[in-house]
Amino acid sequence: MTETNRKIALFEKKEIRKIWYNDEWFFSVVDVCNALTDAENHTTARKYWNKLAQRLREEGSEVVTNCHRLKILSPDKKMRETDCANTEHILRIIQSIPSPKAEPFKRWLAKVGYERIEEIENPEIAQERMKKIYEAKGYPQDWIDKRLRGIAIRQNLTDEWKQRGISAQLNFAILTAEISKATFGMTPSEYKKFKNIPEKAKTNLRDNMTDLELIFSMLGEKVTTEISKQEKPKGMTENKKVAKRGGSVAGKARKDTEKELGRTIVSQQNYLEVSDENLSLDKEK
Repeated sequence: MTETNRKIALFEKKEIRKIWYNDEWFFSVVDVCNALTDAENHTTARKYWNKLAQRLREEGSEVVTNCHRLKILSPDKKMRETDCANTEHILRIIQSIPSPKAEPFKRWLAKVGYERIEEIENPEIAQERMKKIYEAKGYPQDWIDKRLRGIAIRQNLTDEWKQRGISAQLNFAILTAEISKATFGMTPSEYKKFKNIPEKAKTNLRDNMTDLELIFSMLGEKVTTEISKQEKPKGMTENKKVAKRGGSVAGKARKDTEKELGRTIVSQQNYLEVSDENLSLDKEK
């Protein structure tokens, strides 16, 4: 599952986790209950959903049966299974929740689904939306161009991994860590600590990279993709070796560049300050 397929949307400043599954969006039922009932926290919302699910079962409704247990990032930052439902069944659940927010939520739900369909039919629309978000946050245009190109390269890499039989998000993270370690001498989690990015900050590491860091990130992932296409590795062991080799090419290029410039490319600079100063805007990963 790629980053673009697992996101957090916002309804009236309430987070609604969603995941692209079986060619459609599935939404966290607990988050929907939280948004519509103004629950104090996720624990309260989960209790509400448990009681509602019990009542629906007793009434003979198939809504609960049609929910899927899917892994989504939980509030404690771990991937955990939670009840998720597609748009059709979320609408049925909404009908069972007495809330003045029901109608606005239905309109929001329709808009979210339509935007995804648009993006599938025309990927340039998704790129344009992301471009506007970065522009609003105050990022310079040349940085935005690199960031969007990097996203496309990343998508190609994850598609290639899927072709090689790698599909679990955890395995993607392991392979990405191999590339990052070989390119920059740090895993992504170590890199975030180096850049002073708070653990709870809902921000992508690459949104806090400099131009040159983005360039070498792209190089490592692009070379990994090309090696993989050529050699068709099987299993995690072979794919890890390919990831390390791809990252090593970028790592060598980084070190050569540092010699020429007389300074390190790996920077503690991040763009969190830019975001805070220029716009208070909620952003999806």
